[in-house]
Amino acid sequence: MDFQINRDVKFKYNHDFLNKAERLKPELHQVKITPQRLVKVVADKKNVYGYTAVNDTRDISRLSDYYCGKDNRLILDLGDHQVGHFSIDIDSVGSPMDAPLFLHLKFAELPVELVENSTEYKGALSKSWLQDEYIHLDTLPQRLKLPRRYSCRYIMLDVIDTSPKWQAVFSNPVFMASSAVKQQDVVPVKTDDELINKIDRVGLKTLQDCMQQVFEDGPKRDRRLWLGDLRLQALANYATFDNQNLVKRCLYLFGGLPAEDGRITTDVFTFTKPIPDDGFFFDYGLFFISTLFDYYNHYQDVPVVTDLYPVAKKELDAVLTAVGDDNLVHLGKKWFNFIDWNMKFDRETAAQAVLIYALKQFVFLAKLADNQANISKYQQILDRLEKAAKEKLFDSKQGLFMSGPKHEINIASQVWMALAHVLPDTENEQLMAQTLIELFPVHGITTPYMYHHIVMALFETNHQQVAIKLMKDYWGKMVMYGADTFWEAFDPDNPQASPYGSLAINSFCHAWSCTPVYLIRKYITHEYKD
Repeated sequence: MDFQINRDVKFKYNHDFLNKAERLKPELHQVKITPQRLVKVVADKKNVYGYTAVNDTRDISRLSDYYCGKDNRLILDLGDHQVGHFSIDIDSVGSPMDAPLFLHLKFAELPVELVENSTEYKGALSKSWLQDEYIHLDTLPQRLKLPRRYSCRYIMLDVIDTSPKWQAVFSNPVFMASSAVKQQDVVPVKTDDELINKIDRVGLKTLQDCMQQVFEDGPKRDRRLWLGDLRLQALANYATFDNQNLVKRCLYLFGGLPAEDGRITTDVFTFTKPIPDDGFFFDYGLFFISTLFDYYNHYQDVPVVTDLYPVAKKELDAVLTAVGDDNLVHLGKKWFNFIDWNMKFDRETAAQAVLIYALKQFVFLAKLADNQANISKYQQILDRLEKAAKEKLFDSKQGLFMSGPKHEINIASQVWMALAHVLPDTENEQLMAQTLIELFPVHGITTPYMYHHIVMALFETNHQQVAIKLMKDYWGKMVMYGADTFWEAFDPDNPQASPYGSLAINSFCHAWSCTPVYLIRKYITHEYKD
């Protein structure tokens, strides 16, 4: 092992674990996708983003008959969301080619992206993520093969200029889609509720397109292995594609890249050699324990637990430094607890609950991999944390948990305390019943990530019908708005909102939104038992 420097953070590389991860790297399945039709993007007041794709009057089977000069445009529709590489034949017609072809290609997951003017983008993230290509071709004919990978359904071919003497002609467009898994390996659910069936199909496609050489958060952006996303993707994977090696690979990547102080990075860059990011989230680091626990629970793979348990223990020990003498979590300035993109609610009680949630799973793993003294040590810590949560954070008059110095009541506190099962089962059910009275309908939650936890807490506390309704109201609304894959951020109260200040940079195929495939099979059809 050796130490690497990433800004001000020292990382301790475990090359044995990283080599194991490398050996588990999958060969991606390649599928040739031929565009299904030509479309135009038109204004649509009924669409949440104001635009929709409709059939072009031109027939894609006659693509090579359509000559394109200055300011002419073609939009190809792949028929569904895909992740992969694009190529197309381009030739010239008319007089000899007396000037280069200046071509703008744009790849879009939703029609609205084709309307967004990329040159005016002023979002918080780098505009280099935008899927725009400006290309000069000095000679034709040739087959244009773009080296970059794209995440899209629609491909715009915008001829900026040729010359007055000649025009461009396009033919044989091919999109080579890639994934670590095959869609046909999973049978979509068939219930009496067609909306549930549609949600499942869109969720499966979302998961498939995010399963690349790692579980990516979003194939458009950021294309990274994030711990919070991984935990939810792995659960969805167990209930569907059941790809063990990809989960194991991701666990070893995180296990091989801890910081010197034991903290586990929030995310890993994997397109070259594995590189840990220099950010650390309170909840994400703990979810390494949860992901390892869920992995063992599904596969009973003791050697992986034996390897990675020490990494989990060091992460837990680092997080426990945030616990004060009062046995409560105090985040302070050192710790950031993600929970959801809405940054306006207090997170300390949710942090206490996430710690209890992960600590219960850690104690289970300790019984597989550690000595009795350590098992007892962490069980005692767990007991103290639960006792403090019940005595100092729970308001028995309101029947809800409070958070922070202002005793704030928010939905995240209740949901995570319910998932951590801090209260006995009957009282836990009452907790969510009171949550339904005081904090429903849900407002101010911006991500499918947090909606997953709300729905799961409802299922876990015997509020099944409300859970199903919320799933249909939230993910079902994305389906109604034309989602081929589920989105990174979606607030039904403010659909136009973006965490980054621009819809152009939003990911409309995002890992943490795929979990209905797990929830449906676990709690509705009971096809999957973990």
